[in-house]
Amino acid sequence: MTTVKIDLPDDQAAALAAKATARGISAEQYARELIEEDLKDQESKRRRHISDVIRENMSDLPADILAQLPKDGASQHDHYFYDSPKRAVKTAFADTFYG
Repeated sequence: MTTVKIDLPDDQAAALAAKATARGISAEQYARELIEEDLKDQESKRRRHISDVIRENMSDLPADILAQLPKDGASQHDHYFYDSPKRAVKTAFADTFYG
């Protein structure tokens, strides 16, 4: 195990000690738990599939706003971002132009 020394301003050290005391643990143990939890959060976020991240971010949008988004936004992103002309999109069934 590696020992790490952290210099904190007096007010932060006092707040850390108070929170640790409220939980019945030492300030060192409380800081260790905070760091462990933060590292677990980063690890789980790093391994999430992009569709899960998008789904989570989109879940906060109200239904009326979500209904206003273009249905062809992914295939025609150049049109919506850069005002390029829409392009024909080849599908398995036919050549389609989203209009």
